[in-house]
Amino acid sequence: MIEARHLRVLRAVATTGSFSAAGRVLGCTQPAVSQQMKALETSVGTPLLVRTGREMRLTQAGEALVRHASGILAGLTAAEEEVAAIAGLRAGRVRLVSFPSGSSTLVPTALAALRAAHPGTRVSLEEAEPPRSVELLREGDCDLALAFRYEGAAAAEEWDDLVVRPLLTDRLVALVPERHRLARAEAVAIGELAEEPWIAGCPRCRGQLIEVCEGAGFTPRIDFATDDYPAVVGLVGAGLGVAVLPQLAVESVRPRGVRTVRLEPAVRREIVALTLPDLAQVPAVSATLEQLARAVRAAGRA
Repeated sequence: MIEARHLRVLRAVATTGSFSAAGRVLGCTQPAVSQQMKALETSVGTPLLVRTGREMRLTQAGEALVRHASGILAGLTAAEEEVAAIAGLRAGRVRLVSFPSGSSTLVPTALAALRAAHPGTRVSLEEAEPPRSVELLREGDCDLALAFRYEGAAAAEEWDDLVVRPLLTDRLVALVPERHRLARAEAVAIGELAEEPWIAGCPRCRGQLIEVCEGAGFTPRIDFATDDYPAVVGLVGAGLGVAVLPQLAVESVRPRGVRTVRLEPAVRREIVALTLPDLAQVPAVSATLEQLARAVRAAGRA
C-alpha cells in the first residue's frame, strides 16, 4: 500500500537531491525523511534511490513512481478540495423525488431558499408517487424522497430503515360541482355521496378512496380515473361526478366550477421527507431537509 505522505517525501527528495534539503522543504528532520523513504521502499518491494558518495539518484522504479506521483498527488488535492467544498455547502448535489402535488406546492419554496443560501448546491427533481419513490431511494437512485402514507391505511408502508422527517398532515376534502346539493355544506360525511358517480385520482389515492367508502358501507361507482389532478377538478366542474382529493392537491390546481367541502370524519395523509441514515449526514441533503421543513412552517401548514 503506497501512502500519499510517502509520495510527497519521494517527490521532495527527487526535486531537492538530498534528505536534508527535502526535510527543510517538508518541515521535518533528515532522519524522518530517511525513515519514510525506507518505509516506501519496503512497501513497493524495490529500491527507489541509489546513494553514490554525496550524490543521490533515482532508480528506474523511483523515476517511474515520481512520474506517477505528481498526477496522484494532484488528484488527491483536487479530491480534498472538492470534498471540502461539498462539506461546506459551496458545492454538492441532491437528487430529489417528489409526488406531483408536493412538487408544485412544497418543493419550489424550499429549493428557492436553498439556492439563495447555498448557490453552489444543485438539486435535480423527478416525480414519482410512493411506494415507487421510496423504492428509488432504497435502490440508490435518489437522495431524498417526498412521500406520504394515509393514516390507518390497511397496508401502511414500513419506513423503519429510513430517516423520516415529518412535514405536515394533509386532510382530504370532498369536491362537488358548484351547483351540487351539498356545495354550500360546511362538512359532508362520505356516506352522503354514496349514490354519486365518482372521479378517482392516482392509484394510491384510488385505493384509499375505495377503502374509506367501503368502511362507510358502500362501494363507489368510479366513472372516470386519472392521475392528473387538473383533470379530476375539470371533470367535477363539468358535473360528471364528485371526488375526494388531498387539500395539497387542490392547492396545486386552480379549481373552477367546483366547491371543496370538509370531509367528516376526517381522512388524513402524513407527508414526510425520507432519506437513508448515511445520506442524512451529507450537508447538502441535510440542508434540503431543513428547507423543506421551513417551507411548510412558513406557509402555516405544519
